[in-house]
Amino acid sequence: MSKPSWYELEYSPRLSVPDAEDYFRRWALEARAARSALPHQRDLAYGSGPNETLDLFLAENSRYLLVFIHGGYWRAFDKDDFSWLAPPLVARSISLAVLNYALCPAVSIGQITEQCRRAVAWLYQAAPRYGLGGVPLLISGHSAGGHLTAEMFATPWDRYSLPSEAIAGGISISGLFDLEPLIQVSFNADLRLDVESARACSPVYKTPTLRAPLVLAVGALESSEFQRQSHLLKAAWPANCSEVRSVPGRHHFNVLDELADPDSPVWASFNGASPP
Repeated sequence: MSKPSWYELEYSPRLSVPDAEDYFRRWALEARAARSALPHQRDLAYGSGPNETLDLFLAENSRYLLVFIHGGYWRAFDKDDFSWLAPPLVARSISLAVLNYALCPAVSIGQITEQCRRAVAWLYQAAPRYGLGGVPLLISGHSAGGHLTAEMFATPWDRYSLPSEAIAGGISISGLFDLEPLIQVSFNADLRLDVESARACSPVYKTPTLRAPLVLAVGALESSEFQRQSHLLKAAWPANCSEVRSVPGRHHFNVLDELADPDSPVWASFNGASPP
């Protein structure tokens, strides 16, 4: 077997986290337990396309509606793997919507981005019927979901009948913001990126449409490229991204635990007396 390339080692966290599969099993088990324990709205359709559904976990007296976009390099996982985020958030008056989307290679990254835009717009329009009218939206995601979170910050929301002030901020964990390096990895066979499409899907080349804060977080144990990716977006979007929060002792998979902890530093921007 040939030795993985530098790009493969930098961009394939499964190669650097020996117990990665244990995290995937834990996520699935804890997600199932969360759905059994918490009342929720399951498989709400935000569109008619493939996998255009979401689950909604409602909190009492919601301070925010957190929209979570899962990772998996746009080609793996499902919303059902991430319901475990809900219990600690709901307990702290944060409602949670966990999005599903179609996966590469059946669709392109650009099509997935469009699905997420439709989901956010649908949530805004549907909020009143779930008692969430006027509750600020926070957009969040991990890894590929971190990329999609940034793409939501570069969306012309007036085209979707969503006022930009409805989005109070975002949390992007271990995001990817310049996709050109992914042309060099083996799984690009599924992503099908070339220079043109990679640039078209890279937030670092776009102008943000929101003035809200976007928190950038990355595990301190992650690869140099995952670190660099967050610093790239901070440099490109200084008005939105004031810093990159390097989380001690965290690698690419357990850094997501920070999102499930409202006392984590990744939440600090949104833990004031009242929403922005």
